[in-house]
Amino acid sequence: MSGADRERLFLENAAIAAAGTHSVSDTGELLAALRRVVAIDSPVYCPGVTELEKAAAALFPVRAADYAAATVTVEEVFGAVAETGTIVCVSAGGRAVQAGLLPAHHVAIVRRDRIFGTLDDLFAAVAGDPPTNLTLVTGPSRTADIELTLAIGVHGPEKLDIIVV
Repeated sequence: MSGADRERLFLENAAIAAAGTHSVSDTGELLAALRRVVAIDSPVYCPGVTELEKAAAALFPVRAADYAAATVTVEEVFGAVAETGTIVCVSAGGRAVQAGLLPAHHVAIVRRDRIFGTLDDLFAAVAGDPPTNLTLVTGPSRTADIELTLAIGVHGPEKLDIIVV
């Protein structure tokens, strides 16, 4: 499967899982997409570890020092899985995987070259030096364990936007 096919399949499957999906070609377009999906007055947690996160962090006048105080997390994630529309968050490099799970809105930045075709491809990529924690997220949090009624955002963010760069 080509890189373009992986991206197309990933975006289709992520949208089916109720994630907002966006594809951009460069940092300028990334910043424009972030302006569209994040309310300017929202307290935003952005770790500012990667170059894309550093560029994104400058957009937000209200920065939360910790994800627990944020309503939005904007972060570059480890990768994605095309066959399921899943984003992959890892604890490597001092990252807190719960940063994308606690705030009500998670904006995940995924590099195009980090979209794996299948779960097997993902696990093969991390087999040599697996992270301590690897979290797979497919769409916003949803549960039906409360009287079998579907509820969004109970065990994680109620809104998920994914931007492929």
